[in-house]
Amino acid sequence: MTCIIFENANVFDGQSNELREAHHVAVEGTRIKEVSDVPIKSSSAMRLDCQRKTLMPGMIDNHVHIYFESLNLRPPYPPITYRAQYAQKFMRHMLSCGFTTVRDVGGGDHGMAMALQDQFLEGPRFFYGGLCLTQTGGHGDMRLMSQPTDYCACGSEHNVFAIHADGVHECIKATREELRKGASHIKIMASGGIMSLSDPLERSQYSEEEIRAIVSECTRWGAYVCAHCHPAEAIQRCVDLGVRCIEHGTLIDESTAAAVVKKGAFVVPTLAVIFALIEDGPQLGLQAASRIKLEKLQEKALVGLEAMSKAGVKMGFGTDLMGKQHVRHGTEFTLRNRVLTPLEILRSATSINAEILQMQDKLGVVKQGAFADLLVVDGDPIADIGVIASNGRHITHIMVDGMFRKGSLTN
Repeated sequence: MTCIIFENANVFDGQSNELREAHHVAVEGTRIKEVSDVPIKSSSAMRLDCQRKTLMPGMIDNHVHIYFESLNLRPPYPPITYRAQYAQKFMRHMLSCGFTTVRDVGGGDHGMAMALQDQFLEGPRFFYGGLCLTQTGGHGDMRLMSQPTDYCACGSEHNVFAIHADGVHECIKATREELRKGASHIKIMASGGIMSLSDPLERSQYSEEEIRAIVSECTRWGAYVCAHCHPAEAIQRCVDLGVRCIEHGTLIDESTAAAVVKKGAFVVPTLAVIFALIEDGPQLGLQAASRIKLEKLQEKALVGLEAMSKAGVKMGFGTDLMGKQHVRHGTEFTLRNRVLTPLEILRSATSINAEILQMQDKLGVVKQGAFADLLVVDGDPIADIGVIASNGRHITHIMVDGMFRKGSLTN
């Protein structure tokens, strides 16, 4: 089995408070074999002199939508063959920027997982939740208010990222169906949102009985529930009912942040999408009703981030960018840096995100036994978060599963 040794690297291991200078990391096969502060002896290993560049875990984006080729989430939709080509472009771009793992929280499916596994394209590791669950009239119900209420039995009313499920029976059925298709988690729409036109942003969605039923199904399967939530009330309600991870959490307040910590839940803020839509949403066809909601969120986004930081919430890293805006994920780093330290942001994008994925000590860390998903960065991201927020320009080497996807042993 081939052994590769990264020599003379300043290591950020995904968890520590500082770089571990002049360290050496041995990779054997798909795993990290050894991390040492002295040179690792081997007569057969291939070696890469990192020249005191930063060696760190591959990053994780825990809130993406690989099939959202535009901001238009309403029918008629482009064919899946078209959206699959966008997904390939999206996945390759994410990998080139140092994201060696992504979690799709609405629309991602087994087909893309198969394509990546069979190496039809190069891309990051892929975790997906299949179709989100939305109540009728909820955030995932993208029908126009003028659209008829009758449904076709063939399921044609189901949109590209959510399934309508009402009542405990339908919620259980939909949950089991997505888990059957390989979902690592189930996402529910638990409050109003930006892109849906008819639901109030500040209101909670799904009944307690429905949420409890979904949580119960996932728990017995060994999966978990994440919930789209903006308002504090919806966040509090969801964590009380057993939801493990809150998506967005934009309007959270201090008392709700403390409740999230007490319940041991996570929040994945998504600042990049808010500011991207404010800046160029109108040119991309964002509806006026969505812009009004968006302005409410922009005012509170950084305030909520500060409340979570003060309370000690475990915050993951997500971007939620769609269509042409997917190239702006670097702004998630720089926006967070207005409130958080680079170290906090780096942990969010590595070890904390791995914990959300139920992959702690396997992803998002540089330690013995972890998967060999590694980046070599020309610079110190703890001192300057900008070196990993620049579309991969400062990343000289990218390794996934022990294989170089960028750079090689000779450069």
